[in-house]
Amino acid sequence: MMATLIRPLRVVWAFLVRDFFVETSYRLSFLFTIGSVVVRALVFFFLSEFIESAAGGLLGDYGGDYFSFVIIGIALGGYFSTGLSSFANALRQSQMTGTLEAMILTPTPVSWLIIGSAAWSYVYTTFRVLVYLVVGALFLGLDLSRANYLAAFVILVLSVISFASLGILAASLIMVIKRGNPITAVFGNVSNLVGGVFYPVAILPGWLQIAAYMLPITYALQATRAALLHGATWDELAADILALTLFCLILLPLALILFRFAVNRARVEGTLAHY
Repeated sequence: MMATLIRPLRVVWAFLVRDFFVETSYRLSFLFTIGSVVVRALVFFFLSEFIESAAGGLLGDYGGDYFSFVIIGIALGGYFSTGLSSFANALRQSQMTGTLEAMILTPTPVSWLIIGSAAWSYVYTTFRVLVYLVVGALFLGLDLSRANYLAAFVILVLSVISFASLGILAASLIMVIKRGNPITAVFGNVSNLVGGVFYPVAILPGWLQIAAYMLPITYALQATRAALLHGATWDELAADILALTLFCLILLPLALILFRFAVNRARVEGTLAHY
């Protein structure tokens, strides 16, 4: 039993170590990434000074503080973008370098190969999110003194699983049709448009609000902001947590089944390495 668990974890660790050394070999790029995060945080801080007076009513649930509202939106939006693109990008890279077929022919379960291929992207995104929150809290007035951190962590886990499931679905599409980036780009842009990343969902027309509540990112942002900015209780967060749980229960099994189907179809057609 223990060996069955340890082996996949070793696979994920091997992916992490490989991608860590690849990423840190470009040190200047790493420093530029940190700089870009700080600059972006500053941009939205100064923007918040400009628009808070006009948007105060809409931001009443967030203390009228647009900067706190948007910095959490950007941070969680980073996980959404990673979930949507990391699996497809890893698959595409493996196809182009000719390593996909060799990996899939190993005895390692396909699901663990998927997790391992995207593990570093999540580690890197977490680092960027921490930079956003630390810079915001220490220098730009982000107030997390009332935060319910345990609830925020649970919400984050559910959010990551639901976002990742969408990404695995995108990777399945790439496996079959050999192209998928335009589709994920459109879905990502629509989610950013209506999901409440940069502004409250309440300002949208009614029909767009209906569309917003069909997306996991909407519930993830609502719950995360409530937990971090207001220290919302479990009872207050229950509806959003339930919605995210349902997304996970539906999307994750569906994504894994479709990815396995896509892999098997590519094997039969002999197109695993085609792109």
